[in-house]
Amino acid sequence: MSAEAFELELKELIIKTLELEDITPEDIVSTEPLFNDGLCLDSIDALELGVALQKLYGIKLDAESDETKKHFFSVSSLALLVAGKQKDRILNNEN
Repeated sequence: MSAEAFELELKELIIKTLELEDITPEDIVSTEPLFNDGLCLDSIDALELGVALQKLYGIKLDAESDETKKHFFSVSSLALLVAGKQKDRILNNEN
């Protein structure tokens, strides 16, 4: 899957998970912040999104990790986090 297609998939997941009824994937700029100035998401949204990512992609996220928080900055950085976690899981033969 291309990076662009994966980012689109993440945008759709964000919209569905957070029930953002008035937003389309095209409204979300991949490099813009998800919190504060961007989509104006909050900590509850981050928690819900984290749970959805873990369920859908079978990855483990540490909510207290500075690395995880940094990767929740934008769709692009989130895509890198998920791809990296999936790669780690595959390399370690985790299910």
